[in-house]
Amino acid sequence: MAICPRRRFLQSLIAAGAAPLVAAKGTATDWVTLGKSNVKVTRLAFGTGSFSGRVQRELGQEQFTRLVRHAYDRGIRFFETAESYGEMHKMLGIALKGIPRDTYRLMTKLTTREGTNPQEKIDELRRLAQTDYFDIALLHYQHFATWPKDSMRWQDGISEARVKQAIVGQGASVHGLPALRQMPGNKWLEVAMIRVNHNGTKMDAEVYNTNDPGNVPEVVSHVKQVKGEGMGVISMKLVGEGAFTNREDRKRAMRFAFQNAGVDCVTVGYKSTAEIDEAIENLNLALA
Repeated sequence: MAICPRRRFLQSLIAAGAAPLVAAKGTATDWVTLGKSNVKVTRLAFGTGSFSGRVQRELGQEQFTRLVRHAYDRGIRFFETAESYGEMHKMLGIALKGIPRDTYRLMTKLTTREGTNPQEKIDELRRLAQTDYFDIALLHYQHFATWPKDSMRWQDGISEARVKQAIVGQGASVHGLPALRQMPGNKWLEVAMIRVNHNGTKMDAEVYNTNDPGNVPEVVSHVKQVKGEGMGVISMKLVGEGAFTNREDRKRAMRFAFQNAGVDCVTVGYKSTAEIDEAIENLNLALA
């Protein structure tokens, strides 16, 4: 039987010591839908919360703006911040000023404290970020098993803001297994932000603020559960809050998040353009 041209071409590659090319499954800057929120984001997000935003704040506005613009030019169009990150709503609003609002997505995370009016806080953060709306609003840092009940006032506040078109999609960010276990089956959630990496660094354990390794198999099982229920999943703490100083660890973490856990998107905090470029490359490799 004659060898077909394609097989002959592959055999020539193998003979030359090169691996056959495999079609990529996607890239870091592809747009993906975060589950039933229907909000489309890029797979790689720009995080502003390294050590609660200290790393980004210390860059100063001019350098931070250059970093944001570099990420945007490289195709990262999903930016996220939180009320607890100090001045980061304001700094991000300045950095994104002048860029067409429909070309990027913006996520905020709300501190669910008592004595604060949710609508007033959402409006304040919109003014600081110079935006009419947030594409996603999360209940931030939910770390007790009772959070679905404890945060009800804030859930209602986010739902009310959605009616006013100040928020598009809703969800929560959790720390600790007791809080994470409340995500599967939660009908209010559309987006779940979960700590994921390959070795459990800064991941969820029974105690939410422990420095011990997290329970990776259980975390992954919950990621798969909520994905099966139609939620979009954003991975955080991908590089162990900066603990992974070896690039191979950062590459393994990226592969694990997408290939093993099956997250939709990952957010990483940056302090240099080189870190942005590396994260894009690492995710492209993970998806290939």
